[in-house]
Amino acid sequence: MTLVRFISADGSRIVEVDAKPGERVLEIAQTHDQPLEGVCEGQMACSTCHVIVAERHAALLPRPSVEEEDMLDFAWGASRHSRLACQLYTAADMPELEVRMPGAAVNMQSR
Repeated sequence: MTLVRFISADGSRIVEVDAKPGERVLEIAQTHDQPLEGVCEGQMACSTCHVIVAERHAALLPRPSVEEEDMLDFAWGASRHSRLACQLYTAADMPELEVRMPGAAVNMQSR
């Protein structure tokens, strides 16, 4: 199991969820009422599932693909630890994963 910790943009709300290996972070977030739209349903055609991964966990994740990095260029408040939740999966060798919600989202599909 992986403990996925969602932190609100202002840090005032923390939701912790136990997830099975192989679960996609976007679906975990949506199931637990986190503010991630995922407008493109995981097709990397928007940045509405942008999250900021805790620095201590960022290096443990597989590197983002070129396509993911390109889409993150459009994400609001992107940082070097930004990822698309639709591209993040829990893993048996990762006991926890902490992500912070950005303060806003940019929907590239509406442009």
